[in-house]
Amino acid sequence: MSLVLRNPHSVLAVLQTRPNDVVQLNVPPQASNDAWEKVVQLARSKGVSVATSMQRSAKGPKNSASVESQRFGLAEAVIKERTPLSLEELFASLGKQPEGQKGLWLALDSLQDPHNVGAVFRSAAFFGVQGVILTQERSAPLTGVVYDVASGGMESVPFAIQVNLQRAFEVAKKAGLWVLGSSEHAHDNLQSIPKDRPWLLVLGNEEKGLRRLTQENCDMLCKIPSQGQVGSLNVSVAAGIMIAHLS
Repeated sequence: MSLVLRNPHSVLAVLQTRPNDVVQLNVPPQASNDAWEKVVQLARSKGVSVATSMQRSAKGPKNSASVESQRFGLAEAVIKERTPLSLEELFASLGKQPEGQKGLWLALDSLQDPHNVGAVFRSAAFFGVQGVILTQERSAPLTGVVYDVASGGMESVPFAIQVNLQRAFEVAKKAGLWVLGSSEHAHDNLQSIPKDRPWLLVLGNEEKGLRRLTQENCDMLCKIPSQGQVGSLNVSVAAGIMIAHLS
């Protein structure tokens, strides 16, 4: 499946990690800026051709996004989506972290807003999270929006897509991870969570939070205590805070 990206930082990351997966790159002169200039320079150094709107490659997809870009002269790249890993591959780095670091993985329990998913991947990439598990159903698909919001994070964080999140927990625990659920209704605060073990941090749906069965399969549940009049955070903001604390 091909994805259309319009964030030059996302495109730059693809060119750096897997340039052969760039199907098409279109940067019209009127859309060029410093960020896109870096993309163009790297693309040419990698042997990836760069077209203008009037020179759109015949192999590019004729979808609505491409038509819009051609009409308005928007810069974009068409890329192949990344291939998910198996759970075993995702946890293969366990125990290989630098001294003093135990490792952190994430599981997203039915996040449905692609902007939230992309923001979580960006934070995960920033703090060096080892991998992310997503649910196959009731979750936002990994579209170009997710890649663009992640701003390159989709290229550096391995991920797996699972039908059964509980099975993923079983594999994680067998590998040596502890499962930590995030819930505003939890009794334990984030600050009380020990950092002496590898964690699989589970984040719930934007409206409903963690599903009941998901909570029951967590080793611990924790919350970020509110210091003001608002009792909860956007899931991607909460993710950034918790990742920073546990990393």
